[in-house]
Amino acid sequence: MISLLARLFIKEKDNTSSPAVRKAYGVLCGSMGIALNILLFAGKFLAGFFSNSIAITADAFNNLSDAGSSLITLVGFQMAGQKPDPHHPFGHGRIEYLSGLFVSIAILIMAFELIRSSFDKILHPQPVTFRPLTILILAVSIAVKFYMAYYNKNIGKKIDSAAMKATATDSLSDTLATTVVLIASLTAHFTGLKIDGYCGILVGFFIFYAGYCAARDTISPLLGQAPDPAFVKNVETIVMSYEHIKGIHDMVVHDYGPGRVMISLHAEVSADGNLLVLHDMIDNIEHQLHDELHCEAVIHMDPIITDDAQTNQLKQNLADILQSSYPEICFHDFRVVKGPTHTNIIFDIVVPFAYRESDESIADFLKKEIQRIDETYFAVIQIDKAYAGNAL
Repeated sequence: MISLLARLFIKEKDNTSSPAVRKAYGVLCGSMGIALNILLFAGKFLAGFFSNSIAITADAFNNLSDAGSSLITLVGFQMAGQKPDPHHPFGHGRIEYLSGLFVSIAILIMAFELIRSSFDKILHPQPVTFRPLTILILAVSIAVKFYMAYYNKNIGKKIDSAAMKATATDSLSDTLATTVVLIASLTAHFTGLKIDGYCGILVGFFIFYAGYCAARDTISPLLGQAPDPAFVKNVETIVMSYEHIKGIHDMVVHDYGPGRVMISLHAEVSADGNLLVLHDMIDNIEHQLHDELHCEAVIHMDPIITDDAQTNQLKQNLADILQSSYPEICFHDFRVVKGPTHTNIIFDIVVPFAYRESDESIADFLKKEIQRIDETYFAVIQIDKAYAGNAL
């Protein structure tokens, strides 16, 4: 059904890099989620009321919270799709992450309330009335929720939406929760065991876990998570495809919401190259990154000496030292500054976060190794962190 509606109402439905298309998918899935969840709430609430089942009633209010979550998601996509303005020059894309965070908070609150009411049901059990209509409603609910998980997951992948992927996870947990409720109803009818309250608690924990996962997936990009390795690799491939580029480093990816990415990086070029030619090449790289990866790029040129025998030999010596002692660490911006009494060997190293040794210990080791080559060599080391992979 979603595919049919997308063909009917979304122009250029396959152009998922377009903010307008992403917004249209978000509004479509949000509207569908509101409608289906309200229908499921109405059916389950009636079933829970007439059967006197706290587990079914709890599951019904879970669907009502899902309808509210879909409404928040819909509004979030609407607001995230707004064009940039003087106060928000990078757009409003992060509102999508905020809407996902609000959804997760609502899910967690609902889970707490359901667990609390289920404890009361255990302490004060009441008989559950078996009705065939109740079983039918639960079976239909399982099928509908499974379908919602399916289309939210597919659309979430298609437009790379953390909020929609979280909604898919929530729908899948609802499918499992409703299955538990169905088992509880059948068990009570055929065995007389009063497990309704216990199943209500289990449903509550299912919902709580879904809320936790949704919060984790939306808070991470807000805090500034590491970029997708595939995206970083694509950037490296494009930049390094130009013949005058010797290496890249200090890449930083700024995420202002899906489809709104800015990157900055340093590109190493030969120090004796033609400045105008190199500048034109950098412009072309930035345009290609924009056209193919839909990101804004700012590239800083770093001139390096490539025709000095001593510099090249010392650079190879450092590469050998790192390979034998710290293979996870790379270096860049290598320079040799000669003086009358000593020579400064200047370079940056990229140390991964939470590395097994301290930055100071690594720097001291490298300084000693450099002086072992020649006692007049002094290493001047700048330590960087790998924000987007150890690109060289």
